Amino acid sequence: MDMTIVSSREGGGRLNYDASSLDSLYRGRLVELRELAESRNISKGGSVEVLRARLIRNLVLADLDLSWDGIQTMSHNELGGILKVFGIKSSGSQRERRQRLWLHLNFDSRRMTIERLAEMDRDDLHELCVRLEAPLTGNRTVLMGRVAGVLTNQLNGWGRIKKSLKRNGINFSLGSVENEVLSNNEEEFEPVDADFHSDSPIAVIEDAYDSLILGLDTLEPVIQEDLRTVSAFVEDLDRIIGTILRGSGGAWGESQKELLLRLSKRRGWPVNEEIVRSRITRVATDIAEIKGAKIGEFGKVNGNSFLREQVSSEVSKNRIIEKLAVVDSILQNSKN
Repeated sequence: MDMTIVSSREGGGRLNYDASSLDSLYRGRLVELRELAESRNISKGGSVEVLRARLIRNLVLADLDLSWDGIQTMSHNELGGILKVFGIKSSGSQRERRQRLWLHLNFDSRRMTIERLAEMDRDDLHELCVRLEAPLTGNRTVLMGRVAGVLTNQLNGWGRIKKSLKRNGINFSLGSVENEVLSNNEEEFEPVDADFHSDSPIAVIEDAYDSLILGLDTLEPVIQEDLRTVSAFVEDLDRIIGTILRGSGGAWGESQKELLLRLSKRRGWPVNEEIVRSRITRVATDIAEIKGAKIGEFGKVNGNSFLREQVSSEVSKNRIIEKLAVVDSILQNSKN
């Protein structure tokens, strides 16, 4: 599901990015982003916003040269498009856009403050002036004032994505998903009444999580890490399944499973191992069935209910027992 946002790059090229992966990064929590970074051998240090910017740079815009030299070669429109991908302010002059992008890629806005400048020596301030395209002459105090001027001008324009993106992510159009599903099916789908886009009940989400990590300690370390990463996005998995079902008229078969794996890969999930792929598709099939999908060829249910059969009753039973024990403890304390 690629989205083109800029059409004026040097040489007539266009900037394309995977909106599905970007949406996941916008809404990801720190623990989820750290797990994703670790699975892709990307440094997981820093605040959630620093890590988010690093992941967008390495996973969504990996083909772009975002070094300082690379940024200097970018056009006005291209800079605006890239700033939008990072989810930060995209307006301003060409120089202001270059400054903002470089700051966002290289600093934590909570730490890069005017107070911090007072701790820097002249050489560090001179280097900042070079990168921020500020005049280079003058003593330490003059240089500090110039950098402070840039930071003041760029205040709240970088360092954290817009709240609406963190809360809602990208507003996807279902058309691209529908087209991809329908292009692989010759039959026409009958309309269905089920609201496939509604989130599944929490019990279904919890069972799906248990299914993904079932018997984890018996698997190879690489597989364990991959399944842990995927299980952290189980709520996203549920939403993707709902979107696919809406696009396919409620049908769930091999083409829908293949589409799910393609979208998962675009989001940066580790789905190269067959064990991981198999477990995702089996869990997804059960979620789709619970949502009311027509399972398998000709809409027949194939009977492979992974959530109900593969998640041991002991796992669900133990979780219920634990919750009841907590409730009982609260009741006992209230009596005392």
